[in-house]
Amino acid sequence: MRQVTRFNQVIAALLIIGDVILLNLIFVGLQCTLNNYIDCHLFTHELRLNLLLLTMCYLLCTSFFGVILHERVIRSERIIKHILSTLFAHFILFAIVINFWDDRNISFSLLFIFYAVSVLALTLYRLLFRYFIKLYRKQGGNIRTAVYVGGASNMEELYTLMTSDATSGFRVLGYFDNVSSFSGFYPPELGCLGDIYDVIPYLRHHDIDHLYCCLPSKRSEEILPIVNYCENNFIRFYSVPNVRRYLKRRMCMELMGDIPILSIREEPLSQFENRLLKRLFDVIFSLLVLCTLFPFIFVLVAVITKFTSPGPIFFKQKRSGQNGKEFWCYKFRSMKVNGDSDTLQATKDDPRKTKFGNFLRKSNIDELPQFINVLIGDMSVVGPRPHMLKHTKEYSALIDKFMIRHWVKPGITGWAQVTGFRGETKRLSQMEGRVKQDIWYIENWTFLLDLLIIYKTLRNAVRGEKKAY
Repeated sequence: MRQVTRFNQVIAALLIIGDVILLNLIFVGLQCTLNNYIDCHLFTHELRLNLLLLTMCYLLCTSFFGVILHERVIRSERIIKHILSTLFAHFILFAIVINFWDDRNISFSLLFIFYAVSVLALTLYRLLFRYFIKLYRKQGGNIRTAVYVGGASNMEELYTLMTSDATSGFRVLGYFDNVSSFSGFYPPELGCLGDIYDVIPYLRHHDIDHLYCCLPSKRSEEILPIVNYCENNFIRFYSVPNVRRYLKRRMCMELMGDIPILSIREEPLSQFENRLLKRLFDVIFSLLVLCTLFPFIFVLVAVITKFTSPGPIFFKQKRSGQNGKEFWCYKFRSMKVNGDSDTLQATKDDPRKTKFGNFLRKSNIDELPQFINVLIGDMSVVGPRPHMLKHTKEYSALIDKFMIRHWVKPGITGWAQVTGFRGETKRLSQMEGRVKQDIWYIENWTFLLDLLIIYKTLRNAVRGEKKAY
């Protein structure tokens, strides 16, 4: 097991060294090209300092994001996503550091080209590195041996996952179970190694790296000796809960005191530091909008609205907020005063809309008063869009997991809105798609994702959206 750990450490070290060499070569090459260096005097004091800062920043980012290339089962898209995350963090850190040093030799064009080329270069390098690791494992190198204890349908799925691709480097030697339980959970080629009480004697005489146990907790008297032996003999023990019969999805484990608890989904915003970061951003961003753009737009909208349509400037409506709490949602009025505003959704050619209101909706200007909701804490800048109470009641009865979207604060814009699920929902499938995107956002929230959604919202507002009505 120590050899396997050293192998992973060597992979991580070689990967990071290769990354640093590539980044330095790209940076030097671009400096030479853009600054028209001809002679060999390109390692000036400024360039050496830049390379040192670049390397230190990258090492810091790598220490934070880690190295995932050595993992046994990993998809190419996850490798690329990891590269993008690391380089984006590097860009932020490197830009701050060089700005602190007031280095005017680095232009924005140089940085833009540098990171564009670096993404391509590191992606190619890591995918090639991954290919050679898989090739090495396919030839029998860096193999991890494993045995199973207990039998269940999810163990059969685990066996297929671990052995269907030889490049994962797993070799499952067999399984242990009571004689009465030999019921065909495993394929014929995977042999039975004995009863539960044969596990420890077998481990004493064989070199095993991993042990996967799916015995139920009521058999703790049989499980604990196996756990203790594994812990004292460099064997990785994994408990495989048999929940796949009713939960076909990723599970997350957390500890409540010393009690392990499996949760159905991971929610980044359940962590205090993430909620604090999001709330700080909401307050700062909403104050900037309300103190700069909003007063001028308010005066303009108020004048035009009063001249073109009788009624108030603002429209307020009760909507469903976080944890189902109702709140007043504010908008610039875009329709004629009518009695159906709390029951009927706006449609493409809705006769209730005013001409100016149609412009407000297409440009998203009608949503600006919701920054007041953000400031007072009823909403967030980014989150699932709040629905009128009637729709919440109707759709919660028709769509499975609809209420999950209310576990976070509703937003002025959201992931569903920038991925094609904005506007009128004529069919139930459209709302189901919106809910699916909202749940994905809740499970995958990051601060960078919020910034991406804001960018996409602004871009769509400038271009104009067909579904904005």
